This record gives sequence, structure tokens and C-alpha cells, in this order.
Amino acid sequence: MITVSSNAQTFISRLLEEQFPEGNHFVRVGVKGGGCSGLEYELKFDDALRTGDETFEDKGIKIVVDMKSLLYLYGTELDYSGGLNGKGLFFNNPNASRTCSCGESFAV
Repeated sequence: MITVSSNAQTFISRLLEEQFPEGNHFVRVGVKGGGCSGLEYELKFDDALRTGDETFEDKGIKIVVDMKSLLYLYGTELDYSGGLNGKGLFFNNPNASRTCSCGESFAV
């Protein structure tokens, strides 16, 4: 399962309302090869399910992930920081053995 922090829920809900007022979009998360640590996170809004997608809902936010990525992301929390560092959305991934300094890539 992939969860959403309260801060991320507030931020994502606002973005969805502003960009997609018709209400049929969700958050798609995934993993692809690349980045300085070997694997790179993907995060975008989408409105089409694909074969093999797994769907989760937490705090009213619908999250969709493909089965391959789920192996790397299971138990991850999507979080948001709007502080002075301006980090934005980021992944708290318990499966990552190391991450790069920017937080956009990881290794298992």
C-alpha cells in the first residue's frame, strides 16, 4: 500500500481542484531506471487506468501504481514540505537503502 500524509493530501487536493475541476484524475506513481542512485521516482496526474495497475486510496486521494513499481514502493508514504527548503512532494520509502541528496532517486 502507498499512503499520503496530511500535508500531501492538502497539497494534492488543491492541485487536482485547480487543474482538473471535472474530478476524474488521480495520482500515478512509479519507478524507472535512472538517477544518480539507480532508480528514479515518477509522479504525475493521470486519468486512464492501464492493465496491471493497482489502485489505493488514502485520505481521499486516489493513487495508482503499476505492479513492477509496486515492488519498490510498497509501504511508501507520499509527503509534502512547503518550508524554506521548498522541497514539495517527496517519497518516504522504507525500501530504499540509499537515496541521492535531491531525493529524486534511490537504490534498494
